[in-house]
Amino acid sequence: MSYPPAQGSGPLPHAPRENAPSRRPDATVLVADPHPVVREGVKALLNAQPDMQVVGEAHDGITALGLVAELRPDVLILETDLPGLDGVQVAGQGHEVHPGCKPLVLTTCEQPGQVQLLFRFGARGYVLKRAPTEQLVQAVRTVAAGGTYLDPEVADYIVASSHNPTETDGTADTLSNRELLVMRLIALGYSNKEIAARLNLSVKTVETYKARAMAKLELSTRADLMRHAIRNGWLSDEPELVLAVATGNRPE
Repeated sequence: MSYPPAQGSGPLPHAPRENAPSRRPDATVLVADPHPVVREGVKALLNAQPDMQVVGEAHDGITALGLVAELRPDVLILETDLPGLDGVQVAGQGHEVHPGCKPLVLTTCEQPGQVQLLFRFGARGYVLKRAPTEQLVQAVRTVAAGGTYLDPEVADYIVASSHNPTETDGTADTLSNRELLVMRLIALGYSNKEIAARLNLSVKTVETYKARAMAKLELSTRADLMRHAIRNGWLSDEPELVLAVATGNRPE
């Protein structure tokens, strides 16, 4: 299936940067947003970075998918409210068109349900349009490198909703943030070694967090842990979203 280019959309010609080495940038970026002023602002910001290059832009979802297939960008910055195909559809189908493309949402929407839905469909980052410009730059670098990034304002909403005392048995008040994160990742199927690598900890430290948390919660077996996880809603979020909320991929 082919996707015809739309007005204000398409690949972008780039003149060589003065005194810049002639090599591929660390992150190539496609920007999909219905508003020209947003696209121009994002292009100017990212093209000023030595390790980034905006290679194309789209003002609707259908054109964005066509350019993902044609240009094969590392990062796709997209608004949730796109004409033609919305951000959820583009995030999901973009990975099918080019598996190496990592969607990064740039939007005004901050509802936890929308954030969770987009991560479920393949988003690797989420930034609010009112965020400082350096936050978007950091998000692009994090996502391009294979990590996840969540705007700290949105992360606070997610944490608050997942720690609602009316829906849990007090786990959030019992465990430290690190203990809770390790336990949730174990429940989601991560091994101790995988958790250590993702959180930049030693395996022994992860085992200590797990043992301490199991003791606090009076859990003895993995079956006990899974029952506790189901009862407290630990399995409702995508693993990448859990990591984005609780790790260093959100500025303090």
